[in-house]
Amino acid sequence: MPLSNDIVLRPRFKMDIPRHNEAVLSDFENTKTTQSEFIVTRVDDHVFIKFPKEKQHFWSPQLHLEINKIDENSSKLHGLFGPSPTVWTLFMFLHFMVAGVFIAFAIWTYTNISLKQSYVIQASVTLLMVLIWITLYFAGSIGKASSTKDMRLLNNFMNRILSIENEKAP
Repeated sequence: MPLSNDIVLRPRFKMDIPRHNEAVLSDFENTKTTQSEFIVTRVDDHVFIKFPKEKQHFWSPQLHLEINKIDENSSKLHGLFGPSPTVWTLFMFLHFMVAGVFIAFAIWTYTNISLKQSYVIQASVTLLMVLIWITLYFAGSIGKASSTKDMRLLNNFMNRILSIENEKAP
């Protein structure tokens, strides 16, 4: 599974597993006691794999797996790599704040242009929001790039539990 997607900040993947979903879920559940490299949490059909607190940094990824039953002999796994929910919430909050300020100042700029009043400050803030958006995107990309090694560790751990040979990434 390649993890080098340059556009997506939270890579997703799907795979079919030729086993019943409860068997796969119990395999992940059993790893809680047999290893200490990762923290594995199961909630219904969802498995969360993350690093212990002492190994985490700001951009530490976690792997969220959803394992759904297809029939008695197969299941479908949906995976999502992403930062911790706290970091992702902060990141999205900042994006929405920038978007809100951008929209407000863009409307204010348009209104001042229509009324033939000075609009330099409003246009400047609007352009500043565009620059902040670009900065946030690159900050997210840098965070993703800095955690690629950690994503590979999570991926290898998942493959080990699923008994899948590790794929060589390009």
